[in-house]
Amino acid sequence: MTPKLLFAPSLSPDKGAREGLPPLLKWAGGKRWLLPYLRSLYRGHRHRRWVEPFAGGLAAALGLVPERALLNDLNPHLINFYRWVQRGLDPKLPMLPDKTTYYAYRERFNQLIREGKGNTQEAAELFYYLNRTGYNGLCRFNRKGEFNVPFGKYKRVVYQRDFSSHQRVFQNWEFTNVDFRQVAYQAGDFIYADPPYDVDFREYTPDGFSWQDQVELAQLLAGHPGPVVISNQATERVVRLYESLGFSLKFLSAPRRISCDGNRQRALEVLAFRNL
Repeated sequence: MTPKLLFAPSLSPDKGAREGLPPLLKWAGGKRWLLPYLRSLYRGHRHRRWVEPFAGGLAAALGLVPERALLNDLNPHLINFYRWVQRGLDPKLPMLPDKTTYYAYRERFNQLIREGKGNTQEAAELFYYLNRTGYNGLCRFNRKGEFNVPFGKYKRVVYQRDFSSHQRVFQNWEFTNVDFRQVAYQAGDFIYADPPYDVDFREYTPDGFSWQDQVELAQLLAGHPGPVVISNQATERVVRLYESLGFSLKFLSAPRRISCDGNRQRALEVLAFRNL
């Protein structure tokens, strides 16, 4: 399958829109590059609540700055950090981009997890530091639930300490930590779903994100009466799945490259949407 890249008028980049706020965290697979297209789709629906079942680094929500939002992710440490920012996080933790500090903080973070204190302010500050300092901004946990990302070896790391701009935006946003099937969707919501891609590496949960999860997510969103947008890698079975459920599809060239077996071609992304 070699789908043709299509750009409908409704998917033209909205270059006149304001940029919003940058994400606070490094996050693999961030969708800042999709913002011009998401803005054009959401422009006529800003009265609707913006809902993301896979919020991740919040690139979409922070770029669009909706008045109301429900932002969910299955990673409890990610949501804990956002909730503390919402409360007015003022980090006091000394942040140094060196290996000794990193591994000491990683051990302390894992100790808090073991002690059932992963929802504390200290855990939120440590999570932020580990995210900014760890290798490639990865967020990875072992089977015991312990954070195991190695030190990033950066020459320079920028740590933000003033989260007040994000706190103001977060005031009318709700953050939840449930499975995508349990999100409290409402009929009028504008849903944007960016699930783990249909590729071999799917570290959404310790048990991964299976093909059955992909199918159940697509079926659930196909039944939503309001606007829906899904982004995913355009694998053959993903395209067939979305087409079979009545989604309209548009294909975009993503700003990342497929490196398997030395192949450096740009990855193909699919946007699937309904009720737009």
